[in-house]
Amino acid sequence: MLEVNNIDVYYGSLQVIWNISLRVERGETVVLIGPNGHGKTTLLKTISGLLKPKKGYIKLNGEDLTVLPPHKIVEMGVGYIPQDTYLFPDMTVMENLALGAYIADAWKRRHERLKMIFEIFPRLNERKNQLARSLSGGERRMLAIGRGLMSNSKLLLIDEPSCGLAPKLVKEVFEKIKDLKDKMMLSILMAEQNIKYLPEIADRIYLIENGRVVLEGPAHAVLGSNHIKRAYIGM
Repeated sequence: MLEVNNIDVYYGSLQVIWNISLRVERGETVVLIGPNGHGKTTLLKTISGLLKPKKGYIKLNGEDLTVLPPHKIVEMGVGYIPQDTYLFPDMTVMENLALGAYIADAWKRRHERLKMIFEIFPRLNERKNQLARSLSGGERRMLAIGRGLMSNSKLLLIDEPSCGLAPKLVKEVFEKIKDLKDKMMLSILMAEQNIKYLPEIADRIYLIENGRVVLEGPAHAVLGSNHIKRAYIGM
């Protein structure tokens, strides 16, 4: 489905990604792990079209994304959920969700999509008339994901979904992300530092350090590697 091939990415003259390649198959959940500031967010922004690689290419179902503007990439079925939720705090849950369906085709199917979102996030249905500012941290994260889904996304890019959440809410958010794959058959590429729940949701993992992929493979193999045990678990 998604193919990233040997991309280099810069902020101005500063290179932050070196020769990264990865893939996400249909219906697969792939997780990017690694320290803060080492390129995970930059990679997601590049796939979504907010940044452009200076070398390499990115393809979705064989079509080159690197030549398309961000709104065209959204129309192709790529939804990006940034770490900062960027909700409209003085708009209701329903109004925030509706903004996610701004593409013409998504607007036609908004009622169908909304029903599926409320099945996965019933708390959003309970709070649909509340202002976004009144939601808890976990509920705001769910609303941000739900808004991304309203654009008829087939590939969801999620940046640090556990960031700033209490442990109980982290567990709940990861359970909901697992539901997205199981119930909506979505492909997911997610950046995450909290590795506790990854064995339950990740099919494959890429470890990114200093803007390079240093380890990749099935989730159990990567998480069980000596590198991960030493650097991230302290064993």
